[in-house]
Amino acid sequence: MDTQNLLFSFFCFFLLSLFSGLLQVVEGSRVSPFAFRPKKLFVFGDSYADTGNNRKDSANSWKVPYGITFPGKPDGRFSDGRVLTDFVARYLGLKTPVAYRWRKEQAGRLKYGMNFAYGGTGVFDTLVSEPNMTTQIGFLQQLLDDSVYTKRDLKTSVALVSVAGNDYSTYITRNGSAEGFPAFISSVVSQLTGNLKRIHNLGARKIALSALQPMGCLPQSTVRFSFQQCNETENTLANLHNQLLVQAVNNLNKQTNDTSFFVLDIYNAFWTVLNQKQAHQVSTPAFENPLQPCCVGVSAGLKCGSVDGHGEKKYTLCSNPKSKFFWDAVHPSQEGWQAVYSTPDLRNSLKQLW
Repeated sequence: MDTQNLLFSFFCFFLLSLFSGLLQVVEGSRVSPFAFRPKKLFVFGDSYADTGNNRKDSANSWKVPYGITFPGKPDGRFSDGRVLTDFVARYLGLKTPVAYRWRKEQAGRLKYGMNFAYGGTGVFDTLVSEPNMTTQIGFLQQLLDDSVYTKRDLKTSVALVSVAGNDYSTYITRNGSAEGFPAFISSVVSQLTGNLKRIHNLGARKIALSALQPMGCLPQSTVRFSFQQCNETENTLANLHNQLLVQAVNNLNKQTNDTSFFVLDIYNAFWTVLNQKQAHQVSTPAFENPLQPCCVGVSAGLKCGSVDGHGEKKYTLCSNPKSKFFWDAVHPSQEGWQAVYSTPDLRNSLKQLW
């Protein structure tokens, strides 16, 4: 091979290597320069995603000691600090979108998207008199009609949809039968599928739907076992929900000939953390007795944040919220969410946003 051909070969190899390197996902950017780069985040769902929409006079999320880790006082998040929405926004390189209730007071944050999630709500009406998911999507439709956002905004956006099981809690409270539970799960997933289609039709480029967490491992279920074991029956039902969810999402992607819809593997992310015996080398702690919450009411019927008629607190609080995966009977602490966010289960799911 003569010198000219040798130089030409090296030059081609260099270009090939450079181009291949550009296509690789790197830790700093996570995404190739040719990939979709979301500019806004729109959020729908419940308390796992709510950042301040519930009414102050009715939601515990506005009571002390909620928010003690971040921002240092109650601000409507159902935790001592940050929740799922905050971590997904961080992953996208965005600031947390403004809560719908505060859109006029914080108009400067509209450019990051908007959070329509309300704690306690579901795809159907629940025991909480706040907007269900259908109504939440209607809020976005109205903002489009009012030109607060445009179709172009939606084309460069991601939607996060959180479903943490309030429909199922309502079903149980209303004395739904065990025999009817599978059929009810199917109806929830069917309604949810319609909601996802509607969000897609409004223009959202990518739609991330949370899988149901292991409901039998929530403190409200494990308290009967002294926080030592999960309720496997409830976890089985959660798995059924998730199986139907994956099928629905796969069908939606086939129908739209796209990959717009995907599931965030919240179930296995929770499971990984709750069953961890020792801390991972990177950012995922092992929690001592992870099923026991930090903040609980002092007796049945009382909750974290409860006070009596004289304003005396009727709850107990752990000395260090960072040592607990769960903040209260249902919701992870900020450290719990950080651990979930750090699992390979969730990180691999989030990669589909690109």
